[in-house]
Amino acid sequence: MGLVTFLLTLPVAPVRGVTWVAQRVLDEAEEQYYDPAPVWRELRELEGRLVRGEIDEETFEHREDELLDRLAEINAFRARAP
Repeated sequence: MGLVTFLLTLPVAPVRGVTWVAQRVLDEAEEQYYDPAPVWRELRELEGRLVRGEIDEETFEHREDELLDRLAEINAFRARAP
């Protein structure tokens, strides 16, 4: 039965291969997008810019809120992921 199944499903093998590759690309893209390290790095850089006087308090707070929202999104995604 294994040989018959193999021969009958052979025409769809390229589709399965493309699907597998697409899934791996999606997995890697999600891993990079939901990596908290760049967000933490940007938060540290942002604080440094504030301390050095390169940005004002209002700009700092606005960008900090955006980054903290991004971290919350990352944490929510990682909580859902298996």
